Amino acid sequence: MDRVRNPYVPGAGTPPPELAGRTALLEEARIALERTKAGKPSRSQILVGLRGVGKTVLLVRIAEMARELGVDAALLEAHEGKSFPALLIPEMRRILLELDRVAAAKAMARRGLGALRSFVRSVKVTVNDVEFGMSIDPSPGVADSGDFERDLADVFLALGHAAKAAGSSVCILVDELQYLTEKEFAALIMAVHKLNQTALPVLFIGAGLPQILGLAGESKSYAERLFQFPAVGALEPADAVDALVKPARMEGGDYAQGALDEVLRLTERYPYFLQQWGHESWNLAAGPVIEAADVHLATVQALDKLDKSFFKVRFDRCTPSEKRYMRALAELGPGAHRSGDVAEKLNIAVTSVAPTRSKLIKKGMIYSPAHGDTAFTVPLFDAYMRRAIPQFP
Repeated sequence: MDRVRNPYVPGAGTPPPELAGRTALLEEARIALERTKAGKPSRSQILVGLRGVGKTVLLVRIAEMARELGVDAALLEAHEGKSFPALLIPEMRRILLELDRVAAAKAMARRGLGALRSFVRSVKVTVNDVEFGMSIDPSPGVADSGDFERDLADVFLALGHAAKAAGSSVCILVDELQYLTEKEFAALIMAVHKLNQTALPVLFIGAGLPQILGLAGESKSYAERLFQFPAVGALEPADAVDALVKPARMEGGDYAQGALDEVLRLTERYPYFLQQWGHESWNLAAGPVIEAADVHLATVQALDKLDKSFFKVRFDRCTPSEKRYMRALAELGPGAHRSGDVAEKLNIAVTSVAPTRSKLIKKGMIYSPAHGDTAFTVPLFDAYMRRAIPQFP
């Protein structure tokens, strides 16, 4: 079929043509945003799910929704090698400068900018392209204690007071939360807790891999009461069909039932993979109906592209010992497996392999769905590992 009219868009964080199966989650976010805008307390949210389920797409949509509702949204992405303050400070400054233009909020906004300047000094972080000259002095006694938890909370509170004075509201969205350190995540939880106690119009919405649940529990005992943790997983069969069929029909295409069944089986209904298989199937089909034979041919190309990009970029971040650990995990098959079974495959004591497992968790390659269990954070990654390293041991 016409490649120019191909409706599918496989890519990291790229919005699909049909955001199927996420209506309830987006509605919860809308309600939270509306309540925040109205000055009513609302629980912050952290979307939890594996790679390729569309968490980033959802955060982008929620940020758009916030702006449509008149809520100032700051969308950030955490990553290795950059501290949370360095990520957060430029957006905090941007919002406070905007609030400074509102006459009723000028005093509070200036106080917030002073708190932010104190915070920069306190955490000793260098932020590229951020000028704090602006004749704004640090706010004595605010965000300058040297206690990271307390100082971050001070900055969030200063932002909240400025937003309230302006009759405005703010939503801070952070993707890839699992890359925050335990100290940073604990401070974030404390800051959100303080905001809730004072009913200030600032909402936090984040997203992360499943290990964020354990990190939250370890950081603060009240985290599970402070946040909602919506699970973002594979689509339900009917939603997966919609994700494939609706975009195709809008461009004059369709699917044979056998082709649909095969795509859903091969992709396990994960959104990223649905886009990849849909994209390749469309390009190979003579059209206008995509047949099962087209899907079979498309699978070769889909796997080749995934192996060279989606999977490989994660594989290449790992050391030889980490790759060997993942290959042993893959040898056990799909799903979660006991850490002891992985160690047995490697012919190594569980205690000896624990540091490698810990590093892989920090890199976001694996997680522990239950105590002592291990699973990949990337769907279908076990099959990729067997392709990447055919022989084991």
